[in-house]
Amino acid sequence: MPNALLHAVLVSLGLSCAISSAVAEDTFVDLFNGTDLSGWVNVNGADDTWRAEDGMIRCTGKPTCLLRTDRMYEDFVLELEWRHESPKGNAGVFVWSDALPHLGVPFSRAIEVQVMLGTETANYTSEGDIFSIWGAVMTPDRPHPGGWARCLPSEARTKGAGEWNHYRIECIDGRITLAVNGAVVSGGYDCNPRRGYICLEAEGSPIDFRNIRIAHRDAQPSPWSDAANDATGFQPLFNGLDFSGWTLPAGREGNWSVAQGRIVHNGKGGDLWSNQSLKDFDLICDWRWVGDSQGPHDRPVILPDGSIARDESGNQKTVRIEERDSGIYLRGASKSQVNIWCWPVGSGEVWGWRTDQSMPPEVRAGVTPRHAADAEVGQWNRFFIRLRGDRLTVVLNGVTVIENAHLPGIASDGPIALQSHGSGIEFTNVLVRPIP
Repeated sequence: MPNALLHAVLVSLGLSCAISSAVAEDTFVDLFNGTDLSGWVNVNGADDTWRAEDGMIRCTGKPTCLLRTDRMYEDFVLELEWRHESPKGNAGVFVWSDALPHLGVPFSRAIEVQVMLGTETANYTSEGDIFSIWGAVMTPDRPHPGGWARCLPSEARTKGAGEWNHYRIECIDGRITLAVNGAVVSGGYDCNPRRGYICLEAEGSPIDFRNIRIAHRDAQPSPWSDAANDATGFQPLFNGLDFSGWTLPAGREGNWSVAQGRIVHNGKGGDLWSNQSLKDFDLICDWRWVGDSQGPHDRPVILPDGSIARDESGNQKTVRIEERDSGIYLRGASKSQVNIWCWPVGSGEVWGWRTDQSMPPEVRAGVTPRHAADAEVGQWNRFFIRLRGDRLTVVLNGVTVIENAHLPGIASDGPIALQSHGSGIEFTNVLVRPIP
């Protein structure tokens, strides 16, 4: 019987809760110890967004961010209780989640179980919707009126502000169901990924969670399952709320601001430096251009060896571009800058070493991007920057543009900076993984 037909029959017969037979009811263990956040990871929030207090995980709701488990799960049953302070509260529980936020947003690729109050529409509700987000996929148990990959609950069972609600979330073999206060109301199947982290989401309003427990199968990953991104060990270098941990440029502080979980720069001058000094590390940083360009300029065509292309007369070959320029300084120096710009060679270039004529040819070639991997202006880009000793690797939007490039004489440690170079730019998801 085809999956869609089988699940339609199960739902019509009220048998969606049968998946729990794959996990023994007597194997539940606490996922939260009631006293501290051991076993949980602050993905991209402020230090005080999440706290353990009076047997609860309490959340301020700000910034929009995630707290996730420190390990992945595939087949499991999760139980928890939650309460909102506000009659218009909003939050969520993510399952089969990536470890990292999706590009340009504070959310991860996952299946979300809605935790919301006070909003009832034809397309979404406060009664326990389930839906796929940011690249995950799911087929809902019942067709959505708008054709979305979202299951609307079969009945309203959620209690209001200040009252505790109980969720039982069953995730087995790529199928998910949600029971709200004792009755199954929503579900979906053919989910991918179907192995990943469990996250609690902050989304603007205070919320409490308690009595979080899980029963799961410790089996080898299913060969047909799509596993979530498991990049662990990253810490937020930017807290999504303010410039704690950063030094604003003296006299030009107003050129940098924080809005909607993003660092916003107007391009009018002054670099933003981290207070933390880093030695060997992995850095993730999302960025996009905003506002007007610096105007049209003729910029040189850079060859793969780092030199500038010339015509038969020896003149530089150029291309006219709409100039935009910024970058990320590494280990406290402008010379070790990973460029963000619109030059034809693409972002990721290390100007300080490529243009240093005292450097050997292999060094200058090594810091010249292999590919131009930039997204269109206005769209988000993601840098993954790895620095080990004097060796640098830069991945832009999943494409390795610099690989194990040699940076002779680079400082052994130092802070990073977000560069001001005349262009409006935004940054978010600034995450670092220091390497001991």
